[in-house]
Order: sequence, then structure tokens, then C-alpha cells
Amino acid sequence: MRTPRVLALILCATAVAAAGCSGADKPKDRTAAPAYEVTPSSPAAKGPTGTVTWSLYAEPYTLDYALAYDYPPNTVLANVCEQLLRVTPDLRIEPGLAEKFTNPDPRTWVYTLRSGVTFHDGSPLTADDVVASLKRQMDPKTGSPWGTTFKNVDSITASGPLEVTIRLTKPDVLLNELMAASPGTIESAATLAAEGKDYGTPQGTVNCTGPYALDTWTQGESVTLKTYPRYWDKALVPKNDGVVFTFVEDPAARVNALLSGDADGGYLLPSSSFPQLRDTPKGTLYFGPNTAAADLSVLNLKGALGDLTVRRALSMALDRKGIVKAAAGGIGIPAKAPTARGAWALTPERTDAVFDGLPELTYDPAAAKKLVTEAGATGRKITVATSSLAPEISVVANAVQAAGRQIGLDVTLKPVAPEAYSSIFVDPSAREGLDLVITNGYDNTPDPLEFYQYLRTGDFGNYGGWSNAEYDAVFDRANAETDPAKRTELTAQLQKIAVRELPIIPLYEAPYPMFLGSGVTGAPTGIAQLYYPWAASIGAAK
Repeated sequence: MRTPRVLALILCATAVAAAGCSGADKPKDRTAAPAYEVTPSSPAAKGPTGTVTWSLYAEPYTLDYALAYDYPPNTVLANVCEQLLRVTPDLRIEPGLAEKFTNPDPRTWVYTLRSGVTFHDGSPLTADDVVASLKRQMDPKTGSPWGTTFKNVDSITASGPLEVTIRLTKPDVLLNELMAASPGTIESAATLAAEGKDYGTPQGTVNCTGPYALDTWTQGESVTLKTYPRYWDKALVPKNDGVVFTFVEDPAARVNALLSGDADGGYLLPSSSFPQLRDTPKGTLYFGPNTAAADLSVLNLKGALGDLTVRRALSMALDRKGIVKAAAGGIGIPAKAPTARGAWALTPERTDAVFDGLPELTYDPAAAKKLVTEAGATGRKITVATSSLAPEISVVANAVQAAGRQIGLDVTLKPVAPEAYSSIFVDPSAREGLDLVITNGYDNTPDPLEFYQYLRTGDFGNYGGWSNAEYDAVFDRANAETDPAKRTELTAQLQKIAVRELPIIPLYEAPYPMFLGSGVTGAPTGIAQLYYPWAASIGAAK
């Protein structure tokens, strides 16, 4: 999803790969990157262990599932709260709190809940809890960034004690798939009513169904989870005594905590630390599946970049291999499309064909300069957002500036305060005066259609206001198609249009980094950790 989650780009150098068959898991001859292997999980634990300390790059700003729209809160909540469906470490969608779902007609989804599931206070999961949780996402008073997921919903009702029916105004396959991500998270209706505005804050609580329960949240210091003894999924009973999340914003200090053993592990590591973490005997650096790519999102189609020829010229002038080396530590590949290969994990057998059918990347500054001249755009101004939030943003922004100036464009960088950078993605007024922003485009689910929905006319995530009638029509067909193979072909059409028209200029994709200290193992390595109870698998390495 094209969201404010730019810190993944920043802190892990936009780690991106696919489940088992991504473009980023096999460097081949595409780049001179160091050899690396993408695996969905670290080796299985040999036995139980004590409390695990996990390093986050920032403190969660909320533990409210409806407001969790970034890596820190979702990394914690993945172990506490659960969804109707589940994304697995190898990027598949499987039943979660719903043991099955059906699509009796194109505008109806029916979910049958598991019996015997309890919330952390011991109360049973019922259809009423599901209805309350989902409807809360739709309520404008909640202010959920996931609210648009439910745009085609007509009604959500309890059609039985353990059955929920969602009726739609038009077919919507993505709604069902996103029941495996934040939109499908289920909380106790009684807890939501009792907690009110305190829900999900340090002053309140969270009462879900996951393998861990929230114990304490000491603001500015840590979040502690305790194991829940009545957890329903026996395959994911925790192999440890609990998890303590610590917050270390300084990248160097975070790496030192991992090397010293003060932290047992962490996701989303700075690319500058890869050589150090790969060579240490204190643990292992893993690269996992992901669904993201680093892109340049066009914010202003009324300026120079409103001309497709200029967008193509800028794309041709970008030294993507150099950017991978400088911004991602050499771990990654140039991106041929706005989505990474990992976003196509639902139909991996088609991934190579889909991407092989795209035009080859061309790095030709001389030809790009000629295009700018022919377009009459020489000297036209383009403003790119940059930030001191992390070095990788500056690296990419400087590369874009150098490329643009080389072909005759007047590219300037506009510094944006770290705390304001995310506002670019949620507040249209924050985009004023900007032509380009560096984004981390990824899917919450392994279906690329989720990403491409954000380029529809008028969509919240369509930051530049791009509009294409052909694109919109193909999207509607794809989102009504329940056959994954047929939907893949329609999504491939969307991708070809996006590559042809360049409302987003692709940059690169790279694998998702995770470090585990030598005493523990078992954690999934990839982006599924945002919604899969990853901590439950961590146990002793020996």
C-alpha cells in the first residue's frame, strides 16, 4: 500500500522481495549486489526460551487496530490481535478467526467463525464482536485510514452466532483479501465500548484473541506482552515466556543493542549495518519475503511532470543500479514496475511472465536529454521532497536531482521535517509545492491489485490526481474477478498501463532484513510479520 510507512524505505532501505520467487531473491545478472538468499523463516526453534527482547525503530503511536497504519504498531499488534483471515510467512492467505468464507454471489461474503476462541479476558468470540470491529473501521468518528477499504460495503450483519455476512454495492475481491490485514482485525465489542477514547493508548488496554496479551505499555520506554494460556491455535502456542519491545530511534545505537545482546532481534534494519550484521558471530542477518518497491510518486501533474515525455525522460536518466548500491547497501534490484515481484505471490507461477512482458529498463541520459529538449521542457522546475529523517531519503533525492539536472531539468530539493514527511501521504495541503516524493509502495496482502487500486481516479492514495478511463475500467473488472489466475491477467494489464503512463516512477526493490541473536531462532523473516503472530515461533537456537 502506498502509505505513510516510508520508514520501511528509510530504515531498511526499502526492503522488498517475493515469497519464494521474487525478483529480489535472485540477483542473477541484474545487479552487482552481494549474494543473498530470501527465505520465509529462520530455522525452527529447538526448544523454549525465556522472555524475548525485540528492537523497534520507533515507539508505536497507537495500539488501536483501526489506527495502526505503520510498522511499529502493527509489529506489536500482530502478536496480540488477529484478523478474520491470515497472511502466512510465505505470503499466502489462509483462514484465521474465520475457519471458512464463502462468496455465494458477487456482492456477498459470508464468514464462519471458529468456535472456542476467547478474548484475553476470557470472553468468547462472537459474530457481534466481528460486526462491531468492522463497523468501527467504517465510522468517520474513528478516523481510520483503513475506512476506504469498506467503500463498497452496504451492510455488515451477524447472520448467526458464529456467522457474519457482508453485503456489497458492487463486487469487491480486495475487501475479502484485506480481511487478512488491519481492516479484518477483531476486538471485543465490550472492550471497545468500555474503553472509549482510551482504547489502544498507554492509558487504556487491548483485548484481542492472539497468542499474547498486552501486559504493560510504559510510554517512552517499552511495551510488554505476556503469553495467553488459552490461545486457540495450538500450532502457534508461544515458545517463549513473553516479549518486551524496546524503542531505539538512533540506527547506530539500535545495531549496537543487537550486537551486544541487549536486544534479541529486530526487523527493518538500516542498510548501512548489513556488512557488520552479516559478519558478526553474535547472530544472523536474514532477508525475507516482501511486497514493496521504492518508487517516485508524481504529486503534481500540472507542472513539468504533467508531460509524459518528461516523466519518461527522468525515468531514463536514473541510474537505478547506482541507487541500489548507495541506498540499499547493494542488496536489491532495479524495479521494472511500481509493484515488486513479491506482490504477486498469490500466483507465483505467473510472476516471471508478467514482468518479462514489461519493457526493459533503459539508462540513457543522452537520449533522456533529447526527449526533454523535444518536449520544450529544458530549464523547467521540478521540486523533490527530501528529509533528514534518514540517510536513504537523501541518497535517493540527491540521485534524482543529479539525474534531472543532467538532462536539462531544474530539479530542486525541498527539505521536509521528519515529523512532517508522513503528512505528504495523508494531507493534500502538505503536497503543495512538491512534484515528487519518495514512497515505499507495498501490499498488505500478496495481491498486486491492492497496490494498483490506489491509482484509480479519485482514490485517496492517488496523490497526484492521475486519471485514466481505461485503467479504471480494467480495475473494476479485476476487482470483480474471483479466479486468481484471471485476476492476475487483468492486474498485469493495469501494471502495463502504469508502466506506460508513469504516474509512479519505479526505482528498486530489495529483500526484507531481520537480525536474530545467536541464542534464539524461529521468527518469520518477511513482511508477513505485520499480521502474522511472528513472536510465537521464537525459541531457543540450541
